[in-house]
Amino acid sequence: MYKLEVATNNDKELLIKYKLATILDYCRDIDNEEKEKINNYVQKTITQQINNYQVIKINNKIIGCLLLENYEDGILLNEIFLESAYRKKEIGTEILTNILETNPKVYLWVYKENEVALNLYKKLGFKIKEITETRFFMEYSK
Repeated sequence: MYKLEVATNNDKELLIKYKLATILDYCRDIDNEEKEKINNYVQKTITQQINNYQVIKINNKIIGCLLLENYEDGILLNEIFLESAYRKKEIGTEILTNILETNPKVYLWVYKENEVALNLYKKLGFKIKEITETRFFMEYSK
């Protein structure tokens, strides 16, 4: 069973690692200058939003993170990350299901290439609202 805890400054480097992994997994064909811009962006945003992050723990070990933010008439699941060893074990599905049960409207962005997540979101009832070159913006509404 997982638990969520508010992230602290002690978690900052791990959150940076998680966010960079999420972005760089789906932005492979970029040059070093662009990678540096992404790194600077991630450092800045994690520092600014550290208190909004939650770490996902199992047996007191951090295995991922979650970032929820108020957005229009609902919440934005701005980020969810699980370490690879904890994927495909229903943890992410359980977290998402709990979020959907307590929030009438949930929005999120997903990379088009992330077919596993995209299929899960569709299965849970998310609908595509907007399409960009690399991502889908999706909405869940009760």
